[in-house]
Amino acid sequence: MKTKYFYMFIRFILLLLLTFSFSCNSTDTKKHKIGFSQCISKDDWRKAMDHEMEVEASLYEDIDLTIFQGNEDVELQKSQIEFMIDNEFDVIIVSPLRPEPLVSVIEKAYDKGIPVIIVDRKINSQKFTAFIGANNLDVGRNAANYIASLNEKPSRILEIRGSDNSSPVIERHLGFHEIIYNEPNITVEYRINDEDIEQRVPQILDSLHVKPINFVYAFNDDIAYRTWKIAKSKGVEESIKFIGVDGLNGANNGIQLVQNGILAATILYPTGGDEAIKIAMKILRKENVSKNNILNTTVIDYRNAEIMKNQYDKINKHQNEIEEQQEKITQQEETYSTQKNILKVLLGLLITSLLLAIYSVYSANSIKKKKRELEIQNKKITTQRNQIKKFAEEVKVSNDAKTNFFTGLSHEFKTPITLILSSIESLSEDNAIKDNKLLREVGLIYNNSKRLLRLINQLLDFRKIEDRKFILKASETNIYEFSTGIFKDFEREAQKRNIEFLINTNDENLKIYIDRNLMDKVYFNLLSNAFKFTPNNGSVHINIINEVDSNFVKINFKDSGIGIPKKDLDNVFQAFFQASNNNKVSSGIGLHLSKEFVEMHKGTIDVSSKHGTEFTLTLYKGNAHLSSDEIIYEPDLIDNSVLNFNADFEENEFVEVGVVRDEEHYSILIIEDNSDLIKYLRNKLIGEYDVHVSDGTDGIEKAYEIVPDIIICDINLPDKTGFEICEILKKDLRTSHIPTIMLTALNNKESYLKGLESGADLYLTKPFSFAVLQQSIKTMIYNREKLRYYFINNIHKINTDNSFGSIEQDFLSKINEIINENLDNSKFSVENLATALNISRVQLYRKTKAILGVSISDYIQNIRLEKAKTLLKETKLTISEIAYATGFSSPNYFSTSFKNKFDNSPKAYRAS
Repeated sequence: MKTKYFYMFIRFILLLLLTFSFSCNSTDTKKHKIGFSQCISKDDWRKAMDHEMEVEASLYEDIDLTIFQGNEDVELQKSQIEFMIDNEFDVIIVSPLRPEPLVSVIEKAYDKGIPVIIVDRKINSQKFTAFIGANNLDVGRNAANYIASLNEKPSRILEIRGSDNSSPVIERHLGFHEIIYNEPNITVEYRINDEDIEQRVPQILDSLHVKPINFVYAFNDDIAYRTWKIAKSKGVEESIKFIGVDGLNGANNGIQLVQNGILAATILYPTGGDEAIKIAMKILRKENVSKNNILNTTVIDYRNAEIMKNQYDKINKHQNEIEEQQEKITQQEETYSTQKNILKVLLGLLITSLLLAIYSVYSANSIKKKKRELEIQNKKITTQRNQIKKFAEEVKVSNDAKTNFFTGLSHEFKTPITLILSSIESLSEDNAIKDNKLLREVGLIYNNSKRLLRLINQLLDFRKIEDRKFILKASETNIYEFSTGIFKDFEREAQKRNIEFLINTNDENLKIYIDRNLMDKVYFNLLSNAFKFTPNNGSVHINIINEVDSNFVKINFKDSGIGIPKKDLDNVFQAFFQASNNNKVSSGIGLHLSKEFVEMHKGTIDVSSKHGTEFTLTLYKGNAHLSSDEIIYEPDLIDNSVLNFNADFEENEFVEVGVVRDEEHYSILIIEDNSDLIKYLRNKLIGEYDVHVSDGTDGIEKAYEIVPDIIICDINLPDKTGFEICEILKKDLRTSHIPTIMLTALNNKESYLKGLESGADLYLTKPFSFAVLQQSIKTMIYNREKLRYYFINNIHKINTDNSFGSIEQDFLSKINEIINENLDNSKFSVENLATALNISRVQLYRKTKAILGVSISDYIQNIRLEKAKTLLKETKLTISEIAYATGFSSPNYFSTSFKNKFDNSPKAYRAS
């Protein structure tokens, strides 16, 4: 109950803290994002617009104003507006450079529901929320009316327009000419663009005596001021009155230029920056706003310039005061925020201190309670540990008993195997057997018994390594002579397989300390692997390198075999590991033992794989690295189990007797990578069958080439597995009919099912009985013959409508369909049929011969004759008509073929 109330109190305190934090933050207001894309950045009028917006926006704490400068770049303005759309600005304000280019992106914002305010310049669309700006038609009218009011007769004017096609340029021009049109004493003598001022104005001023002017109407104050400077340089500024547009306050701006007598007048053109922010706030407050918001304009000349300047100065002063007040308010807010945060921290520390104090009291009580619980738990753990220890000892005793039984049994295997080897060796020397064909099988028994002995020795060595019962007995040994002795044991294998087998050294007199018995096993394991995974015509090299500048000897075993995948290199020395590309059956402890034996010599063994595999032994020179117990001064003998039965039976002793055949035999293809098993099966089957063999690398190709009657295939093969080979052959039209027998050491249910799924007809596990294999072959051939008999006697019944459920029957149905379609075509040949079936003529011949037992040409002839036989019985066609209808070139040839087939002439058959 105490714990429950404690946690309730903690929750209450945390709730108070969260409530306080929320109340402190509740005054934070959400800010509306307003973005403004300004088309021109460099002139004072635009800067005044930006400043007015910033001042007005500072009056609203819930506005976050961002001004983007377009720098007279339409594409830049487009990207700015796209950015505001993507970032969900609440209001978008745009001062477009020209009427058309920004229409699409402004309409996109408007269609998305974002309010859009257009300032100063108009666009060619009505998809905007509000427009703010002076009436540029009125600007032009005011300028023209001012000139007319001066009553100077005649009034000749130089009009200087802006260079772009913006709405102010167009409308100021139209408004000006609207008034001028009705004033007969006023004429526009020249019209130029502002970009031509430097070139055209001097020319015009130089020709005043020819074509005088007394007014310059410029579309903004800056253009008017620049023109006045050129006139002054010519000394004619007093004779011309200059009128501009904008009416800005400040140095060298419109009002000051009027006061200084440079300009006769300027037309006030308000920026509308503050009005844009005011309208944006109305929109955000959901108030109604007018679509067109026109700002007032007026003429400023010597009569009101002082008044306008004073008003602007007061406005600027007031704005500066507002900005100062805003800055002070901002400072106060920052001070308040800092104080508020400090208060939060203090309150948090206070609450934390209170919680810690409460927790300390609570923890003291909990620790006492936990201590009692731990004492009880510790007693339980101690009891369980003692029970586990007792159980572990029992498991160890049981495991040791099993291991000892396994070791003892392995030792027991050695005695009968030794007796078998000795007896076979004696038998092989008996002349009665030597001259008999049994010598080959005696040799097989001898060689495989020797392999079995090596495997048992490896298992015993593995057991010793696990128990650390090996004692190193190193003696000084000429390493080159030692290596050469083992090298000679593999020479015969290299010669038989045409493998380049070489041993090289840079010091034939080099002596090092090794345990000959253990190092012999290392050499045997490495060389056995090299020869196992190196293909015929490859290479295996041993290089012994005495590193003169170091205290080490390196022994390299390099082969050109299949190599080891990079991902497997770190695991090759682990017990029972097999590389992912190794399809050969092995114990998986040879390399593990080799590494252990090398490390007992304080050496290292490394592996690399590039264009084959290379193992490198690194051994110390001298004996300083060995203890006195590990050194013997008389060379130890190598294990007798290796020496006594060192030589395999020579294969040349088993002469293969050629078989002379008087008749055609069934053919068998054996796909197996074990050469002894291949020889055994070949010699057993050669008397009754044509036997072809493959080591697995070319099994599929040989099956396509030979198209045998039976295929015997192992599962573990170097390239593809037997399952893969069987599946490929069963799916191929050329070989799908061939019965396949799978041989494997895998006797589990999964492998059996996989064999059946791949299409195997029979699945035999090793060791298998040859008698069972032989009878299985005969049974399969007999069943194929029955199927042939069925096909050949039901030629006319096999068609595409029958679904027999096998590729062969579908194949025959397809053949019959094509033949029947071309039955009356005497030029239809075997080549035409092969082309229609998309196989070669030879493959077609072999396939039909294997299925039907007759050649394809005879098969076509039989179909023609069977059809003719039906027509003779069921129709009244003449014999000549039937002959041509069934594809015979002449009635005589038809009659001869019919009589040879049915022992009766067509005429006699019809009459019967």
